[in-house]
Amino acid sequence: MRVGVTYPDSVQFLYALGNEMKTAKLGLDRIRAVLEALDNPQRTFRVVHVAGTNGKGSTCSMIDAGLHAAGMRTGLFTSPHLVEPTERVQIDGIPVSQAQFAQAFSVVHRAAESLELDCHPTYFETITAMAFWLFREMGMEAAVVEVGLGGRLDATNVVEPALTVITPVDLDHQFYLGDTIESIAAEKAGILKPGVLAVFARQRPDAAAVLEARALELGAPVRRAEECEVRNLVMDARGSRFSLGAFTDLVCPLAGEHQVENAVTAVLALDALGIPPHGIAEARWPGRLEHISPNPDVILDGAHNPAGACALAAYLERFYSERKLWMIFGAMRDKAVDEIAGILFPLANELIFTAPANPRALSPTELKDLAGRGRVAPDVVTALRLVQAECSADDVVIVTGSLFLVGEARAASYNKNSWPFSGAWS
Repeated sequence: MRVGVTYPDSVQFLYALGNEMKTAKLGLDRIRAVLEALDNPQRTFRVVHVAGTNGKGSTCSMIDAGLHAAGMRTGLFTSPHLVEPTERVQIDGIPVSQAQFAQAFSVVHRAAESLELDCHPTYFETITAMAFWLFREMGMEAAVVEVGLGGRLDATNVVEPALTVITPVDLDHQFYLGDTIESIAAEKAGILKPGVLAVFARQRPDAAAVLEARALELGAPVRRAEECEVRNLVMDARGSRFSLGAFTDLVCPLAGEHQVENAVTAVLALDALGIPPHGIAEARWPGRLEHISPNPDVILDGAHNPAGACALAAYLERFYSERKLWMIFGAMRDKAVDEIAGILFPLANELIFTAPANPRALSPTELKDLAGRGRVAPDVVTALRLVQAECSADDVVIVTGSLFLVGEARAASYNKNSWPFSGAWS
């Protein structure tokens, strides 16, 4: 491959490496070798390393917003993306350009090709190295780095963090991480480092026991969200306002009661770093209870596991129980679809089943058979048009299930020719 690859070239090559989950090769040897060849860019900025099952991305976005609001140049590395891979690597809250992405790919690919590795670095390993290289080249002072899968053997676990954060641990990716909360928590606890301060979100008791034991073993001091009292909480459908400890009038711009918990974790993380936490008000996290159209309200939420489905259900019951609910749903085969269905489908007045353009997607017919009701549509745009033709301005439309489906809906909202609704939230 030539050095001056284009953005489409780089994306095509990355996708050719295979699906992130299906081709995951957990281990740190390849990423360490590549980063060594790049002169270890991950050591040139302070890192906040974030693991967990739910709320990782939201918590990362709030920590990043707080650091940036305090005047720091910040990098943010998250996954997966919704529309474009550039979303995974952000500089000062803005995704890198396609040219920057392609340049980083060229550098990392060239370094990987010069080494005698067991195989080319995986999709995720390659983008991880790209992010770290870009953060160094663009002079980042700090970076918030989200774990991709697990923690202990995740490619991001080569960093030497200033702070580690573990968001709520629950069942997900059991094939890779184990089928018990304890085994999954042990993998997440793999990011903890000797003597490095850790912040733990409120945890299930079985997960908390594992995390606490590992922190004690490593001599890592811990700050715990469960020890903090949220005061003066006011919530609406678009976010919340609350006080915590010495901090008053904190604004969480992300919707849902679960986001209050994520905000508490972010506040503790920022305070641990000596950063004022009010900057969390500037956080943005697309595709998670994201309102993208009014009249009717159209909301996107990637509730792709049971815990996420419970959070979405609580939100809908709290703020939209009196309105007719249209649910557009699609899911991957490797998810706990039966359990998610039991949580979400009873809330919907109308169910439209569809599938993202992904070979791992369940067919809409299978989902309809599971629900015992509903209609099917071949893709999310067709589903949205079906809803638009029949719904009223007072209804609410939720697109949920798979982040791939949410990404396709979000991409459609950019295109006036494919988006059937009028208006947009400011």
